[in-house]
Amino acid sequence: MWTVVYMAANRETAERIKAILEEECILVKIRPGPKCSCGDGYYEVLVPESEIEEVKNCLYRAGL
Repeated sequence: MWTVVYMAANRETAERIKAILEEECILVKIRPGPKCSCGDGYYEVLVPESEIEEVKNCLYRAGL
């Protein structure tokens, strides 16, 4: 099952998170998230549920 691990404010940030995780050989998906009232959309970064702990460590090391 895929789980949201990060809500990025823009596509560029989502792609940066994806690249960080892929460097660690973690499968990653990005999908558009809900729109906010200001008109900008968010992007959800998803990973397999079994990878959650590794993802937490990677994001921590990256300062995110």
